[in-house]
Amino acid sequence: MMTTVDEPATAVRTVTTTIDGHSVTVPEGTSIYNAAQQAGVDIPVLCHNERYDPVGVCRMCVVDTGGRVFAAACVRPCEDGMEVKTSTPELERNRATLTELLLSDQPDRAEDPKQTTTGDNLLLELADRFDVAKETTDLPCGSGRGTDLSNPVIGVNHDACILCDRCVRACDDIQGNDVIGRSGKGYSTKIAFDFNDPMGSSSCVTCGECVQACPTGALTNKAINLIPIQPREQLDAVDSVCPYCGVGCALTYYVDRERGAISFAEGRDQPGSKSRLCVKGRYGWDYAASPQRLTTPLIRIDSSYPKGPLSADVRGDADNDRGRGGGGGNRSGGGRSQKRGRDGRRKPGGLVDYDEVMPHFREATWDEALDLVARRLKEIHASGGPGAIAGFGSAKCSNEEAYLFQKLIRAGFGTNNVDHCTRLCHASSVAALFEGVGSGAVSTTYSDVANADIVIITGSNPTANHPVASSFFKQARRRGTKIVYVDPRASTVAEHADYYCQVKPGTDVAFYNSIMHEVIRLGMIDREFIAERVSGYDELARTVAEYPPERAAQITGVDADLIREVAREWGEAGAGVIYWGMGISQHTTGTDNARCLIALCSITGNVGRPGTGLHPLRGQNNVQGASDAGLIPMFYPDYQGVDLDGTRQRFEQAWGTTLDPKRGLTVTEIIGSVLKPGGVRGMYMLGENPFLSDPNINKVRKALGALDFLVVQDIFLTETAEFADVILPASSYLEKDGSYTNTDRRVQLGRKVMDPPGQARVDWEIVQDIARRIGLDWNYSAPSEIFDEMVALMPSYKNLRHDNLGLSGKLYPNADPEHTDGTVVLFDERFNTDDGLAHLVAAQWLPAKELPDAEYPLVLNTGRLLEHWHTGSMTRRSFALDSISPIPEVYMHPKDAADRGLAHGERARVRSRRGVIELQVRISHREQLGNCFIPFHFREAAANLLTIDEIDPYGKIPEFKFCAIQVEALGAAHTESVTAAGVAE
Repeated sequence: MMTTVDEPATAVRTVTTTIDGHSVTVPEGTSIYNAAQQAGVDIPVLCHNERYDPVGVCRMCVVDTGGRVFAAACVRPCEDGMEVKTSTPELERNRATLTELLLSDQPDRAEDPKQTTTGDNLLLELADRFDVAKETTDLPCGSGRGTDLSNPVIGVNHDACILCDRCVRACDDIQGNDVIGRSGKGYSTKIAFDFNDPMGSSSCVTCGECVQACPTGALTNKAINLIPIQPREQLDAVDSVCPYCGVGCALTYYVDRERGAISFAEGRDQPGSKSRLCVKGRYGWDYAASPQRLTTPLIRIDSSYPKGPLSADVRGDADNDRGRGGGGGNRSGGGRSQKRGRDGRRKPGGLVDYDEVMPHFREATWDEALDLVARRLKEIHASGGPGAIAGFGSAKCSNEEAYLFQKLIRAGFGTNNVDHCTRLCHASSVAALFEGVGSGAVSTTYSDVANADIVIITGSNPTANHPVASSFFKQARRRGTKIVYVDPRASTVAEHADYYCQVKPGTDVAFYNSIMHEVIRLGMIDREFIAERVSGYDELARTVAEYPPERAAQITGVDADLIREVAREWGEAGAGVIYWGMGISQHTTGTDNARCLIALCSITGNVGRPGTGLHPLRGQNNVQGASDAGLIPMFYPDYQGVDLDGTRQRFEQAWGTTLDPKRGLTVTEIIGSVLKPGGVRGMYMLGENPFLSDPNINKVRKALGALDFLVVQDIFLTETAEFADVILPASSYLEKDGSYTNTDRRVQLGRKVMDPPGQARVDWEIVQDIARRIGLDWNYSAPSEIFDEMVALMPSYKNLRHDNLGLSGKLYPNADPEHTDGTVVLFDERFNTDDGLAHLVAAQWLPAKELPDAEYPLVLNTGRLLEHWHTGSMTRRSFALDSISPIPEVYMHPKDAADRGLAHGERARVRSRRGVIELQVRISHREQLGNCFIPFHFREAAANLLTIDEIDPYGKIPEFKFCAIQVEALGAAHTESVTAAGVAE
């Protein structure tokens, strides 16, 4: 049922070359440099790095091949019978002279930014090797090309640049960003960003790939938060995994143990990331050292009852010193807060005001806080029954912590009311995948794009949400893979696509039904695959017959001829993958959207082979692993149904308790239950912030305030924590060991980098202490013990152990993790359904639940920015990320803005039937006419104050991607369709 991807077995012609007396046989076309490495012969290089295509510009690697001139080893291929000499006296003199020439223009060694920081200036290493010193040369020196310090975390010193073009190739060939080139002529030539703009104002995305590539001090990291960057040999190297998106990039933190702080981070090799990072992974780690970390347990004081929000912003009536009036609980501000704390320093923009909130809590000991948590939750359980308790876990925590948390709620309180943020991102995708193919995980990896002839990227902005994965897509396109991009917003992915289909929001079903209509009409289906491996085809064919391109064009806004062309390209391709994001899933029709993608792949046989498959790109670092570990209300670990008798009995035996046979409530249902008699009364929230992440914030505000008891376990004082009775200071990702599963099904180890601050504790230990206090006999001593128990109950994770995951992790399923990376492509022989077939489900297009009208004529789409993540509690406390993207903005089509008299940078009011926010206008040619985009990271202009809480009937996911709004100048009159309490009816 599954395969790994192997290289095709083709005959390779070889040549034999002699290098410094070593006979080497290599495939034809192998460079002399690579052959020398195989023979153990070192050839010095400056411009060359194996990660980039060789260009041979620096001439440091020249060798003697017996010809009239020396040959650059990085670009000259080996020939049969060739005799190569790599280190003759003449070659060494040439290299020494070249080094001396290059060194003459360099800053003094004591001032070189890379030598004085990381200590790995390759040019200076060569100077030492050839015994060349700048101060001993008579050559003229100093280029006078200057410095560029406009980027907050990257310094540019043009005087240290040797024009090796490694940064250009890193930017173009690896990350696919195409920002860096050359400017000027002759001696004044220098690297340039875009049209010779300052780096900080160019289109550079601050991924830092150029810094990692630079062999001199021309491109260097700046110190973050006054933590100096020191030479590597003075620091501890900790190999870990990035804590942000679902790509799970491998990286190394270089740690100053004396200061207990990270000095810098770099990407490291791993099949899923290949040493690449984005701005969040390379520069966004300093949030963990924020002075706003929670360091001691907190208990709400008696005078702060009855319970409710504690800050003006969260109450919704803040002036926020920007001249706004009160809003009766239905307003949220915009722009960057300039409030100052008692110490006079400006507080981080848009974060909870600690001075305003902390007086409502008192410090407590761990025993006092945990005793109170256990007592109150047990009392609520005793009086209201299991259904009165619910838990929100976190996709930011490890697999082990997710497993323990769901086990606590199920085994300790007898309820399946446990969920996490998968309900808000890919719940509908998982629902459709389980129904269609019997598995909620991806069927192939994002790097398998290299084997595809065509890919569809739909409802996703991977350049912002999954930047390293997007670099694989861009590389594949340069090698010939065709990219079809389908999305309402013309994000930067559209610039790399062969075909861009700008669908109207909420019309995906009509679009994909029409694509399938054409594939079937043209006879491009895989009849053998359908006959042997698919059910439901006839009903699907009847349904999509109703969607000819002309009808779909009317619904979607995509030209009928373009629909035909895309269908023909997909049907003619030998292998195709569909990658999708929350633009597919976050709709009331999200499950239907995903059903269409499953059907499109299935009827063309694009599942189960290299370069084919279905891949919902996961949003958070461990949303796949948390779901795998059972942090969802309808499944035990490994998606084993809680309502199946045999499954439940197996877990009852393993856990030594009686379990609830009924499916639990989802995130959105739990919020609704709190507002109903006999509903949820007590909640345990681990690392979740539903006040900002859930739709219709006014409703969430009311629900959080109505809870009898709320315990919040987190690293910062979040908006949700303002409603808590007890706050428990938790550990950040960087302060604990554990495993994490990325979007590819790769299980990797995150390793402890530093100690938690103050009295903050590791999350799994806190969960275990609460479990003991409510009567569970838990005695885990390490994450590996929890992992072993979890894996014993999860067939998909069979054979995995902490000690066989290695530095790169392992893909699951994996029959032999000691010797293989794991399974790349699933379903080569059968699907995971009961009958082994793919179950196709036909879908009819349905309009969104809330459509524009005269009062609310625009459509709102929400999502992420490259620099930020989730509700901003981490990224907005990162110096680099907050510096690059500090303020909330509404992205508008130029005509929509002009029609309302709005200019770029002007502040505007955005209102829906549920609330009003104020924020800055950003004129954007990426938006469709009649559509706006607002990132959801900014509490001072909370997008989810506007969104509706209608949900998909199958995945129970909210419709974050479509609601009706109006945007207007701040002085415009308006009518607010909200009740006096600010909660939509």
